[in-house]
Order: sequence, then structure tokens, then C-alpha cells
Amino acid sequence: MKPVLFLTGHLDANRAGAFERLHEMVPIELALFGGSHQHGAPPAAAPAAVPHREIAQREAGALVASGAYGAVVVGTGGRVALPAAWRAARSRGVPFIFWAALWRTPRTAAHLAALPLMRRIYRESAAVVTYGPHVSDYVRAHGATRVHVAPQAVDNAFWSAAARPRADARFAALFVGRPAREKGLEIAVSAWREAGIDGTFTVAGECGPLPREVIAAGRVDPPALRNLYAASDVLVLPSIATRRFIEPWGLVANEAMNQHTAIIATDAVGAVAGGLVRDGRNGLVVPAGDERALAAALAALASDRERCSALAAAGREDVRPYTQDAWARAFAAALAGSVKA
Repeated sequence: MKPVLFLTGHLDANRAGAFERLHEMVPIELALFGGSHQHGAPPAAAPAAVPHREIAQREAGALVASGAYGAVVVGTGGRVALPAAWRAARSRGVPFIFWAALWRTPRTAAHLAALPLMRRIYRESAAVVTYGPHVSDYVRAHGATRVHVAPQAVDNAFWSAAARPRADARFAALFVGRPAREKGLEIAVSAWREAGIDGTFTVAGECGPLPREVIAAGRVDPPALRNLYAASDVLVLPSIATRRFIEPWGLVANEAMNQHTAIIATDAVGAVAGGLVRDGRNGLVVPAGDERALAAALAALASDRERCSALAAAGREDVRPYTQDAWARAFAAALAGSVKA
């Protein structure tokens, strides 16, 4: 059987184990074309067990058309790589599997101009693999019929492992992410001030100057981040939608849930729309951009630590099915019967 070519930009550290598992089920080769978007973290090294190469986006079409691959999987990123791979796959009869992340159409001129092509890709792909049911609903509305959900997953064994005990008993909130406007950090800081909580608000990530009442942890490695989750009562995901971006998922929610951390997220977060974070079950959901609602949610959990702990306990149970093995099995199912010999 010819291997499957998997075209993507950067390899996120949380994806490495998932690609290894998929390669055990279906032979794959990773082709990484880089790009500016790195999910707020440095790109990870490709797994040694998985064949891989680095390419320029303009090389994608020729690689697909080389005859070396039984199918190609391509994600949403890459303005050149995606259409080039699609056209090459169609011209050479290579089964094309699209890995879809969008659950709303960005309102930029480029995205709107690309929508007719995207609808054709949704409609004609051998399969469309999505981040979750929210994305599945979107792609079906645009013509997709052969749809599989590959649940967004992290290495649950790593993120649930024992962490350093917390040293401060006060209520602790945590933000993890980039300083980009769509991540909502400015709103979260303002909400923390308005809530007037006797506790700590920590920001992990390279987010520039921060107010004195905010603890700047900077960029931390995964073990240190795991300790931060364990030391926090709640993870705040205050993302907002912009013309260019809407949060596809937010894997930090998966990471935090594994460490018994409750979630406060906005309705612009994919992990909310996709069903992992559920209001009143394992966290609180507030309207995107609503500083007062976010402040009220923080104050509510700070004043009821027992409720906060109950939400966190539910989250730890709810995240268990979101595994790298489940992600790999979904892709294997999408590829079954499609890969050319």
C-alpha cells in the first residue's frame, strides 16, 4: 500500500503522539510547510517513527502528483498548499481528504473569495475530517456528505500526571495563550479587576507588559504549564471572534481539564461549540466580549470553591474520551477504502 501524504503547516506538540498512532494504523508521511501561525508555541519536532519532510507551499502540488502516495490529507491552513494539493489530487486521481477546522466563515475578502472553492472541496472530497460536531455542522451546510469527527485531543496521560502541589490557597485564575486580540487577554484582565477577587491571576505565554496585579509566567515548558494548571482553580478562555479568526478549539481546555481545573470560556471558543466545555457541567460559558459577564463568572466561582471543584471534577471525567487514539481512529476510518494501492 502506498503511504498517505499528510500536509500541514507546523506540528503542534500535542499532535505528535496522535500522528504516531495514526502511522501505526495507516502508513503516513508528514509534509510540513511552516507558516506564521504556530498555535502560540514553538513548532515541535516530527516524531522519529513517522517519515517526514519540510517543504515550501509551492511544492505541495508536485508532491501530490508524484504518484508516490495513495491519498492526501490537507488541513485548512496554507493559502497556496491547499488549492495546489486539491488541484493536483483531482488531476491525478489521488483521493483527497480534507481536515476541516472552520465553524464560521471568516469575513475577510480573501476568505469570501475562496468560499466557492471551499464549497467544492467540502462537496467533492473523498472524506472531510472535522475538529468536532460544530465543524461537522458547518461543512455539511456547505455540501460535505462524507464527514468524520476526529476529536481534538492532547496526551491525557501526560497532562493528568501528578503535578507540584499548590503553595497558595487563594483562588487562582489562569490564562494561557498569545497576546493576539482574538484571544481576549485584555478583556480577561479587565474582568479580573472588576471582579475584585482576593486571589491570583496568572498569564502564561509571551504577552508583553502586564498590569502589576497580574502574574506574568512568560513562556513555560509543558511540565511547568502542567504545574500551573494544578495550582489554578479555573482556566479562562476569553476568546472573541474577529473578521479573520474564530477559535477552532482551544486545546488548553483539554490540558487544564486533565489537571482538575474548571473552565470559564466564551461562546466563541470551539471547545464550547464542539461540546467539550459545557456551561454548568464542567465550567461556565459567557458571551464573547462581555467583560461584566466574565467578571461575574469569576466572582461566582471564587465565592463558591466547592462548586468550582465540582465543575473541575466533571471536566476531568469529560475529557477522558478525547484521546489521541480516538483522533487517529477517526482518520483511519476516513481513509479506509479511499487509499489507492
